[in-house]
Amino acid sequence: MERSLSLNSTAAKDRQTEVQQILAILHKWGIHTLGQLAALDQEQLGARLGLEAVRLWERANGRSNRLLKFVQLPESFDESFEFEHEIETTEPLLFMLRRFLDQLVLRLSAIYLVAKEINLRITFANKEHYERRFKIPQPTNDVDLLFRMLHTHLESFKSEHPIIAVSLDVQPIKPVSQQFGLFETALKNPQQLDETLARLTALLGTDRAGTPVLEDTHRPDAFRIEPFVWKLNADEFPHRRASARAPLPEGEGRVRVATCSASSRVALRRFRPVASASVLLCENVAAHIRSADISGEVVDERGPYLASGNWWDENAWAHTEWDLQLEDGALCRGHRTGETWEVAGVYD
Repeated sequence: MERSLSLNSTAAKDRQTEVQQILAILHKWGIHTLGQLAALDQEQLGARLGLEAVRLWERANGRSNRLLKFVQLPESFDESFEFEHEIETTEPLLFMLRRFLDQLVLRLSAIYLVAKEINLRITFANKEHYERRFKIPQPTNDVDLLFRMLHTHLESFKSEHPIIAVSLDVQPIKPVSQQFGLFETALKNPQQLDETLARLTALLGTDRAGTPVLEDTHRPDAFRIEPFVWKLNADEFPHRRASARAPLPEGEGRVRVATCSASSRVALRRFRPVASASVLLCENVAAHIRSADISGEVVDERGPYLASGNWWDENAWAHTEWDLQLEDGALCRGHRTGETWEVAGVYD
């Protein structure tokens, strides 16, 4: 392939050089225009200057055909509008967005594409811009669903300046079908779930709606909120893959259920938020605890367990933990930070 490309390049250069030489000779003859070239005799021109001069003569007389190569330009799906007067309400904005979606969906459907993302751009009177990108959970061309997504977001949208222009562009994608695994399932209505999450986010804030993810720290209950994604990752369940690959013992055709002892069934049920408590100490040992959730005399205790972290930044924390058993048999976990006592939870 590289050799053929180099040969073609060399031939093109040689042809260009030959054409330049022919044009130089024609200029010496006083031929400077296409009309003058077309008036020459074809046979005499070919006899003196060769076949390349004949090709130039045919082009000048319109006798040569050149194939036209069609190039399909990349198509963009965007609509924009500048308002004649500044607007301060959402009704005119929603009206234009509905028209935009009708036109864009019609163009997408004509070439068998669907919308996967929508980018909204609003221009204010002070020349500032607001942009918001909407990722569609399941690509679709349903105008009502797409418009409801925009309408839900604009219900809680506020601006200090009036609006003078709006634009909307859509990122297309080919419709795809998804093959689910044995332990996976599809959402019945992904758009409805996304709309519900959008309403919750607008009501509660981005840091209070989503999926909790544990932080990489030993601090109790340290987590962050990430946007919700309906996806089951097989890597998160290695025991399923291992059990699926493991062969059954000889002579056994049923699944065995693992059992655990009573001591391994104890779990800590945390209080959120933690409950404040008052503790009576006897020789620096907890003797009695009282809180809104649990209270009683301490008959046994394990601790103290020192815990700390993030000492290198402003999120530094440190407290002391005890596991306490009360006279009624209840087991609880207590925290002590400085002189403040808290009940973190009870063991079930």
